[in-house]
Amino acid sequence: MNEALAVPGFEERSEPGLGRSIALAAAVHLVLFAILFLGVRWQSRPPEAVSVELWSAPPAPEPSPPPKVVPAPQPKVEPKPQPKVEEPKPEPRIEKPDIAQKEKPKPKPEVKPKPKPEPKPKPNPKQLEEQARAQEQKQLEEQLHRELARERSALAVAREQQLIRDQLAQATAAANARALADWVDKVRAKIRSNIVLPPGINGNPEAQFDVVQLPTGDVLTVTLKKSSGNAALDDAIIRAIRKSSPLPKPEDPSLFHRNFTLHYWPFEDKDR
Repeated sequence: MNEALAVPGFEERSEPGLGRSIALAAAVHLVLFAILFLGVRWQSRPPEAVSVELWSAPPAPEPSPPPKVVPAPQPKVEPKPQPKVEEPKPEPRIEKPDIAQKEKPKPKPEVKPKPKPEPKPKPNPKQLEEQARAQEQKQLEEQLHRELARERSALAVAREQQLIRDQLAQATAAANARALADWVDKVRAKIRSNIVLPPGINGNPEAQFDVVQLPTGDVLTVTLKKSSGNAALDDAIIRAIRKSSPLPKPEDPSLFHRNFTLHYWPFEDKDR
């Protein structure tokens, strides 16, 4: 402001409408204040009571009777004669003979009252204990009988199996004995084919020899075990055994014996 005053050509001007603006603003504020005051007082005023009087409606007037109307005379009309309709004749009624006789009502069975069950006496504690012991003893006896029956059955099965095994063993032994006898007979037959009997043999003496052989049948050693009583016959049998090497093999390899005793008779087919 001081700078503006210092500049030449610029002077301070007066504002003529300032007072009116202030007065108008004050008047508007007063009006608004008055409206708010009056509105608050109008809302806070209690409502006025309204009284209403009730009146009953007056009775309705009675309606006047309608005027009487005299009907005009109508001409008489004679009714036409209607034709007679014959009524149907009723069918003759056939009375059925009363054959069926009414059954006599069966008498109702008498309903006997059920006898009331007699109250069971209460068991004595000693009796209960004795019954429990008897039941336990009975169970133990039944279990013992079952165990004995099971053991007897097992023993019977074991005996039967042992009998079967014995029979099989006997059959196997008999079969092996026959096979072994057949093999020995083949060995004797081969030795007999190679022996040269000395003269002067009395009877059919038996000689026994221990023979050792290889699996191939080749004879390793021949030892006199029991003499026939004729030294020439014993030597002739030993020479025949060595000459028969290799000896025949058994059909069953399990019957092969490395060491075996040979029984020999010079006239086996004739005198034995």
